[in-house]
Amino acid sequence: MALAGGLCVPLQAQAGDSVDRGSIPSGNITVAARFADMQASGIAALPDGRIILSFPRSAAEHKGPRLAVLSNGKPQPFPDAATQARFISPLGMTVDATGRLWVVDEGTVAGDTTPPRPALLGIDVASGQVVSTIALGAGTGATRDDSHVNDVRVDMTHGAKGTAYVSDTSIADHPAIIVVDIATGKARRVLENAPSVRADPGFAMELDGQMLQYNPTHPVMGQGGIDGLTLSADSTRLYWQPLSGRRLYSAPTALVSDPATTPAQLGQAIRDEGETAVVDGMATAPDNALYLTDIEHHAVIRRAPDGHLSMVAHDPRLIAPDSMALVGNTLWLTVGQWVRLPVFHDGHDMEQRPWLLVKISLH
Repeated sequence: MALAGGLCVPLQAQAGDSVDRGSIPSGNITVAARFADMQASGIAALPDGRIILSFPRSAAEHKGPRLAVLSNGKPQPFPDAATQARFISPLGMTVDATGRLWVVDEGTVAGDTTPPRPALLGIDVASGQVVSTIALGAGTGATRDDSHVNDVRVDMTHGAKGTAYVSDTSIADHPAIIVVDIATGKARRVLENAPSVRADPGFAMELDGQMLQYNPTHPVMGQGGIDGLTLSADSTRLYWQPLSGRRLYSAPTALVSDPATTPAQLGQAIRDEGETAVVDGMATAPDNALYLTDIEHHAVIRRAPDGHLSMVAHDPRLIAPDSMALVGNTLWLTVGQWVRLPVFHDGHDMEQRPWLLVKISLH
């Protein structure tokens, strides 16, 4: 009896039940702006520190600016109100090594039955002038009837005036990378339907507490092929990942940018960079680390140059984290709620206003 009594553990007041630490906000996220009437998608940081946002109209029309600069937490037309008519539905954006802003435009508005007019636009941010407009629509060889131009990066180390890489996620099953010679405006498709840019046919993920599966004929979530893409810090490699998949890929820009590269040569040069997460937006740090949005976990992760993955931030408010811009030790992130669009819920709009723009401290 004495032995048994010595082994007894006294009852103590119990703490709350243990929970997954990933469900607790990481605490390094600040809401920078809230938008009641329109969703921000693309984001870019100009050399002078200004934050530029795109407000596409392909999912829903809105009355606000299509391209905007953030001013005291409010979107103001960029470069000015008169230029807004030049944009139809701007989406992905990037700033090249010279400081020029490049915007990929979907070229379609919700409810419009006319053929899309996708384009790539270059803006001189000092003068506020649109200095380049490259059509990517019918007759250019850049897109197909089922194309969905999505994101863009510009490589100034190849081509007389640089080379742009545009992701074509495709609303059916013909994803590709669109390579644009900025000097000539000529565009061509590479890796169309290649395994590295296509959706994983067996893909499944959790969203908003539901298990969902890839279905090419009846989408129940934002899905498709190549979505996010980014360049290495020195522009020698292009990285990308299909939206419906968890593997990251890369290839040398020397081959991707060269029209003389054969499909076989490019295919052999692709490197499988391993599994990451369900990724939309990508951003590259000066040390060549990649920041990747993680849709499934309402998070942002960091992939170190050696491939090591770590969690940067997580918060239940990050519903379909979209695009990022890195400014010093701060990540700016648009939060789109794209997974709640009516098209994925039998016509019911599951989005909850307002939409958010957040800042993530990397300290």
